[in-house]
Amino acid sequence: MADTYNGYCVKCKEKRDFQGEVSVSDSGRRMAKGPCPVCGTKMNRILGKA
Repeated sequence: MADTYNGYCVKCKEKRDFQGEVSVSDSGRRMAKGPCPVCGTKMNRILGKA
């Protein structure tokens, strides 16, 4: 189930909306991960704990 998130693409140097899935990092943080719709680079967005 992919939702839309807003994140910063390091390669394009712009904020973009991307389709991503929520995963939990090793430190216990929730993050949305997905590809940039323009260049295809991986994008991450750290989400709240709730």
